[in-house]
Amino acid sequence: MSLLFQHKVYREKKMTRKNAVVDKEICVSCGACMEACPVGAIKTINGCFADVDINKCIGCGLCSRTCPTGCITLVERLDMKK
Repeated sequence: MSLLFQHKVYREKKMTRKNAVVDKEICVSCGACMEACPVGAIKTINGCFADVDINKCIGCGLCSRTCPTGCITLVERLDMKK
């Protein structure tokens, strides 16, 4: 996904075919992804790890680019597969 496309998704808050997934084993719950998320789709669970609300996630990728541990990846949304 190009940076220009990610910026357009962020600005217009349009849903993509992807959503963010957190590897809870690697997450250090720093909160960087929560601050980066333009739609508030990420919350901390018991102060231990981040969790993504797939119903809110627009798949812009800002959280994964911001994450210092690289624990967030974008995967194809199951509800939008062709």
